[in-house]
Amino acid sequence: MKLNLSNLRFLRTRKSFISQTRAMTQNPDPKPDPSKVIDDLLCSEQRDGQIEETVDAVAASLGSPSRVLSIDTRVERAWAHWKKLGRPKYIVAPMVDNSELPFRLLCQKYGAQAAYTPMLHSRIFTETEKYRNQEFTTCKEDRPLFVQFCANDPDTLLEAAKRVEPYCDYVDINLGCPQRIARRGNYGAFLMDNLPLVKSLVEKLAQNLNVPVSCKIRIFPNLQDTLKYAKMLEDAGCSLLAVHGRTRDEKDGKKFRADWSAIKEVKKALRIPVLANGNVRCIEDVDNCIKETGVEGVLSAETLLENPAAFAGFRTAEWATDNEEEGFVDGGLDQGDLVVEYLKLCEKHPVPWRMIRSHVHKMLGEWFRIHPQVREQLNAQNILTFEFLYGLVDQLRELGGRVPLYKKKKIDTLDSARVSTKDLES
Repeated sequence: MKLNLSNLRFLRTRKSFISQTRAMTQNPDPKPDPSKVIDDLLCSEQRDGQIEETVDAVAASLGSPSRVLSIDTRVERAWAHWKKLGRPKYIVAPMVDNSELPFRLLCQKYGAQAAYTPMLHSRIFTETEKYRNQEFTTCKEDRPLFVQFCANDPDTLLEAAKRVEPYCDYVDINLGCPQRIARRGNYGAFLMDNLPLVKSLVEKLAQNLNVPVSCKIRIFPNLQDTLKYAKMLEDAGCSLLAVHGRTRDEKDGKKFRADWSAIKEVKKALRIPVLANGNVRCIEDVDNCIKETGVEGVLSAETLLENPAAFAGFRTAEWATDNEEEGFVDGGLDQGDLVVEYLKLCEKHPVPWRMIRSHVHKMLGEWFRIHPQVREQLNAQNILTFEFLYGLVDQLRELGGRVPLYKKKKIDTLDSARVSTKDLES
């Protein structure tokens, strides 16, 4: 199938790949903080104007929309699609302002096998070209890809999903966001109070898209309510379900442990592929979760923000020292190395500076605790540049106190079994 990009104004082309991008807030402050406005700018100039060209639209299609398909056929197609993608086990979770294209590619280099975009607001996505151009970016290496939307209107959700379906492997519905902004906007986990609306969202996409519909949920306090919820989603046309093993009120991942037993019961109750989310600090946690729950794969969020190489078997000092008897050694990689790799990806795939600032803070957090004066330099820098950020890493190295990432002695540094050899600069 051929697709003329001139008919899709939200798409940008860069050399041999297609770019779409991330965005601004819905209601900008009439007197905004100058540093925040600057941080909303892309980290390098976008090309002016639209480049018209015809490209192959590689839609990861289930075939025709499933409006007339039986449950058995839908389940069969759901599994066929998942197997076609290689049954990914190590997956980058959706993170607002944090699971953007350069970060996804960095995690992919270090073992991630699939990734979600940040949550996109379906109404703003359909209405605002600037939002589309800044908030959704992808390229040919960025697969398998879940594009996640929040929504509370089926027609609006479908309009947004239609714009991205040629460039992703799943369109995902966010049914798990527990934050106050989701309460105010009536989306995410707060739709658990309106299950008929949730069902209509899933049915609308399943009956009208050529790519599968996935959902990401949180659990109810009562297991039976969770199982009924999951079955309803499967019956409505959901082809893959990601389950965060915490309730809507359990926002603090450090305070509340995810309930793997509930995820296990959901997996047993459903016929479609199921993914787990929660309690992942290192690669062994991923493998243990799969073993305990029977799920097909595991999502990670906070752990990857601090250590994007976690899926490659690297762990931070916190989780290495807690397991000294297992024997951990300096893996020959540190978060300064990862920041440099991330910045190079941002130069190739521009994103707003606010995202870059956030990632630098997360990845260099341990280093900043040793040298807080360097963190203050970053905080005081209203206008970021790549030169400044590369210099920041150099300064930390010169000050000493390198914080390495660790690997088990029996695992070779940069284990080729988990680290992609794909050349991200090609």
